[in-house]
Amino acid sequence: MSRRISFRTKRRQNKLGMTLVSVVVLMLLIVVSISSVDLKKKQAVYLEKQAFLEEQIAQEQQRAEEIDELKKYTQTKAYIEEVAKDKLGLVHSDEIVFQMDK
Repeated sequence: MSRRISFRTKRRQNKLGMTLVSVVVLMLLIVVSISSVDLKKKQAVYLEKQAFLEEQIAQEQQRAEEIDELKKYTQTKAYIEEVAKDKLGLVHSDEIVFQMDK
């Protein structure tokens, strides 16, 4: 009879152990699933940030090219003449200036 009790006790302990292991595995699965969803949300946010920053980089590169072109233009004779006419009112000696009375 003592043998039957010990067999039943071992069997109960084995079932209890398997149940506990199953609960722990289930809990780990839930935690991993929740963490996975959170990480996917963060990834989506980071991908949006990356796209925004890449767009800004492209815009700044375009702006840098425009500044370089303006720099080249400001060093030309045409630009110097344009500024002299507009800001200083200078004209070439062979030009005729018409002024309107105010």
